[in-house]
Amino acid sequence: AGDGRDTGRHEFPGHRGQRPGHGFRRASGSILDIEIYLKVGEETMALKLINFTKKYEKQLCEMIEEWKLDQEIHHTNHSPWAIFRNDCHNFDEYLEHLEVKEATDDRVPDSVFFLLDEDRDRLLGAVNIRHDLNDSLLQEGGHIGDGIRPSERRKGYATEMIRLALVECKKLGIDQVLMTCDKDNIGSVKSIVKNGGILENEFVNSEGNIEQRYWISI
Repeated sequence: AGDGRDTGRHEFPGHRGQRPGHGFRRASGSILDIEIYLKVGEETMALKLINFTKKYEKQLCEMIEEWKLDQEIHHTNHSPWAIFRNDCHNFDEYLEHLEVKEATDDRVPDSVFFLLDEDRDRLLGAVNIRHDLNDSLLQEGGHIGDGIRPSERRKGYATEMIRLALVECKKLGIDQVLMTCDKDNIGSVKSIVKNGGILENEFVNSEGNIEQRYWISI
């Protein structure tokens, strides 16, 4: 994870399908550069979290437009909200306000990363990591907000993105991570549980849905 620079990763012998399977990690020198190789069907893909750069400006807007259309048609949520709150077509302003840098009465500092499939050079989703929890986030929202673009869902990417996000949480000194999701969002529940999530409780949230609160020890 990091700033989107080339990590100098080594190719494994043979074609893509011969790479190590699901969940294999390779640290390039240190924990600061970590990738996951995820097997999808007959192929294995290299996934990593990157900070946003101008290189992916066009891709970002394409991804967000795809996401917004899905939200209109299927009434899906806006997670992570951080990537939707500003206009991606105004790149400089978008980048300037992508992350919260200082705490306010109702917001906490955060970091935003995008999940990149290096082989296809394609953005798959995004994750928002809150550095601290205020009273509101402790009840609803938690440390991590994440989402996968509609065309790339149900392929295991969310589980691996959370796994990578937990590495970033560890760097921030967070060893108990809170994640919340709607009870009927089966995909999110599975991704959280696969990463060690332990259900603490559930409640009716501000939108009238049953929301579950999970803690992950890292």
